[in-house]
Amino acid sequence: MTCKSTFLNRCDQLSGELSGAFADLGTFLPLVLGLIALNHFSPQGIFLGFGLFALFTAFYYRRPIPIQPMKVIAALVIAQGLTPGMLQASGMMMGIILLVLAYSGAITWMAKQLSPAVSIGIQLAIGLQLIWMGGQMMSETWLIGITAFVALFASHFLPLRYLAMPLVLALGIVWQINSGLAPSFDLSGDSSWQLGWPSIDEWTSAAGLLVLPQLALTLTNAVIAISAMASEKFPEDKEKFTPKRLATSSGLANLLLAPFGATAMCHGAGGLAVQYHFGARTWVATTIFGTACLLIALLWGDGIASILSLIPLALLGSLLAIAGTQLAWSKRFIDGRPFCIFVILSTAAICLIVNTAAGLAVGVILEMGRRQWKQVTHLRH
Repeated sequence: MTCKSTFLNRCDQLSGELSGAFADLGTFLPLVLGLIALNHFSPQGIFLGFGLFALFTAFYYRRPIPIQPMKVIAALVIAQGLTPGMLQASGMMMGIILLVLAYSGAITWMAKQLSPAVSIGIQLAIGLQLIWMGGQMMSETWLIGITAFVALFASHFLPLRYLAMPLVLALGIVWQINSGLAPSFDLSGDSSWQLGWPSIDEWTSAAGLLVLPQLALTLTNAVIAISAMASEKFPEDKEKFTPKRLATSSGLANLLLAPFGATAMCHGAGGLAVQYHFGARTWVATTIFGTACLLIALLWGDGIASILSLIPLALLGSLLAIAGTQLAWSKRFIDGRPFCIFVILSTAAICLIVNTAAGLAVGVILEMGRRQWKQVTHLRH
């Protein structure tokens, strides 16, 4: 291999890490900026939490394991105007629960009950939900959103594909400046760092309103499903991606960082799918993301707030839809056996119609029934 080809390969790898580092912004920014703009939470505390968690994750896993806000908790806090204390309490409670499940062995047992078909069904449901959410975000300026989606999707099949993400982001900001439209987010409010401790009422309210609805999604998507996906994408390191380790890292991060203003955080299968799609392969992508979050926390001011507010909402929607597409698709739809596909579709349908916990239960019951049927059939013969 010549020096020129080696240099080009390294440039391609670095551009992939850079592109993959920010590929999950469609999930990350709408929730984070919503907490800052609508609920007036401290941007320093939120970005500091993500930065420290990301750097720890890069060191702990040495692969591009993503960092995301816990979607249900963040969405409910934004929609219902809940207090910073409730957000802190929910993060700490989720941290304690994840650590107890990890070190009691319960999360390992749960993962063993989850067949690949059930895991794919849950991923399909979450992917379709992300696509739907992305479509809603693109609805007001759909031309920009669809154009960005097509460009990002098509870039995967083109040379220099990893440059598509920063290029599309830059063009989106330029379009927003020249469009004359109001910024997607108003981040000009109070940015003081909020430190405190939840009251008893905030603890009890957070347990029922935030923690219980979030728990099933976290255990499936942010622990079990991402364990399976990371093991598939990086089989040489699969011992690093056990459900116990993923629950432990999320649990520690939430328990230790929530008191300093961080939002509830987790890993996520959708984030891994989209980061891998755009070229993230090593710890470098996660380190880039974490460093950027730390710099935003330390240098927060009107300048950074103005830049972030100029990212078009439709562009974030296209990123979210890309993440959903990558998460929803599986080769099992092509080469899977009929009963396997039935389990996938049944699990996904119940997740969408009822909730993730119900979908998980239905999938596990179907797989248990299949095992029992095989045993009975084997005994008869």
